[in-house]
Amino acid sequence: MNRDEQLSRATGLPPSERKINGRSVLAPSEPGGGNWISLNDSGVTFALINWYAIDSPVKASSVSRGEVVSTVGSLTTALSAAAALEHLPLRRINPFRLIGIFPAVNEILEWRWDREKLSLKKHPWGLLQWVSSGFDELQAQRIRGRAFHEAARQKSVGHLGWLRRLHRLHAPNIGPFSICMHRADAATVSYTEVAVVSETSVMRYFAGAPCLCARGQLQVSRLRLV
Repeated sequence: MNRDEQLSRATGLPPSERKINGRSVLAPSEPGGGNWISLNDSGVTFALINWYAIDSPVKASSVSRGEVVSTVGSLTTALSAAAALEHLPLRRINPFRLIGIFPAVNEILEWRWDREKLSLKKHPWGLLQWVSSGFDELQAQRIRGRAFHEAARQKSVGHLGWLRRLHRLHAPNIGPFSICMHRADAATVSYTEVAVVSETSVMRYFAGAPCLCARGQLQVSRLRLV
């Protein structure tokens, strides 16, 4: 996951491990405590992106979207995640898309909040991409989508090296629509990678644009699956 933010925003904190409801959870965080991606000791990952295509912002007393991942991060099933989301003050939260990946049952689910209703979309178990952009979301989806599909034809598709090259990609050129995004006022400010294999889950993190990440600079955190 690439995290794109305004350069004026406070720098995020690297992943740390917390115990929530008896489960271990790894997540990078905002200085104020919100999260955008998490991994727990059942191997479940949640990732949230802002949904800028829905132009319906909360006008007053909004609740940060960072609270969404914090709320569901320790949960292990789609049913428990759905119940937790329904108990959030959704009317005070701006539009978002929450992706939940449940490897034990090969499920990829996406909850969508558009300020009117919370809907659920089930995805096939396979290679997928999600795109968010406060600059021009539809154009970013088209351009990054083309780059993604071109990369998916490579022989190394799915390997970690391929994944890292994809996230530091500047095709068709460096700018607001490249997967590794750069603008005068905003940029990709961190890269987070999750791998769930055998009895261990791993979160790797780089605080900066992934195009600047050299070999050995990823911070590595591990959880034993239970």
